[in-house]
Amino acid sequence: MREGSLPVRRASDRLPGVRRTVTTYHLEMRNASDLRPASRLPDALVVERVLPPIPELNRFFYTAIGGAWFWIDRLEWSRARWLEWLSRPEVETWVASVAGVPAGYVELERQGGDEAEIVYFGLLEAFSGKGHGSAFLTLAARRAFKIGPRRIWVHTCSLDHPRALDNYVKRGFRLFKEETVEQDLPAAPPGPWPRWEA
Repeated sequence: MREGSLPVRRASDRLPGVRRTVTTYHLEMRNASDLRPASRLPDALVVERVLPPIPELNRFFYTAIGGAWFWIDRLEWSRARWLEWLSRPEVETWVASVAGVPAGYVELERQGGDEAEIVYFGLLEAFSGKGHGSAFLTLAARRAFKIGPRRIWVHTCSLDHPRALDNYVKRGFRLFKEETVEQDLPAAPPGPWPRWEA
């Protein structure tokens, strides 16, 4: 059978679904001086802005990183929709590389003229747990304050990486809102190749 004729399976098609209790944590930092930098910024870590916008690159990181943590909201986005979002002047994508190898990304959005949200942030599994996350978040927060000098904010949830919340708190983010809801989700995270199933 040709690859092109394989049936497409969407993450949302996986059955049975499961009703889960999900807690979302909203965190903020209102002054750049509140940032608690990582104790070490590895020389091998380089963070660069992605220009021009590349939908394929953002979608790669979105699925490769978020596939384990129920990042599913954008799985049905078309390339055109990705490009429309990323081409907005308020949105920036920055990629972290370690010794020249792409390791993770952050997506920032300027909001209201003087605020910025860290919309997505994460590392590929191969680079997790090695101190790169704290260093990358330090650099991401510094950039966020340049485009949103009054306030930067982020949200994470109980489905996310188990060290995500701790990393934000250690860098100086403070919890300003917590909410718990019931959500219908796939029985398992979609994984890094969410549209295909052997």
